[in-house]
Amino acid sequence: MGIKIIAENKKARFDYSIVDTMEVGLVLTGSEVKSLRSGQITLKDSYISFKGNEAFLQNAHISEYKASSYNNHDPERLRKVLMHRMELDRLFANIREQGLSVVPLKLYFKKGRVKMEIGLAKGKKKGDKREAAKSKSIKKEIAQTLKKSR
Repeated sequence: MGIKIIAENKKARFDYSIVDTMEVGLVLTGSEVKSLRSGQITLKDSYISFKGNEAFLQNAHISEYKASSYNNHDPERLRKVLMHRMELDRLFANIREQGLSVVPLKLYFKKGRVKMEIGLAKGKKKGDKREAAKSKSIKKEIAQTLKKSR
């Protein structure tokens, strides 16, 4: 079985420069997994927060599963992020010392389990965002002219 991508957080790659990435798991309920199978998630403004010795996914909106009855989930609840203690300590140290953030980049199924790719991110300034958009449009124009010349 391969990897089936559920959602990508394109806004995170625009707003932040990603320093490091890692794969983590999530604690989910049954109705949340069923909603994810139908692609009902928004990662746009979500981030990873730390409380005590644990990490949590915040502001990720997983819509309620329509076919579920009384035991549906809260769409914006805190979801625990599963990772090893060493990884957690390393992330927490980077956040504290360097002022970095942790944002979810991608959510996908891997071997039937929901996995999330998180990134250690440094915020971009307004000028950096403009520069990134400008270089992206230039690359696009070059690709189009090369395609036309063939």
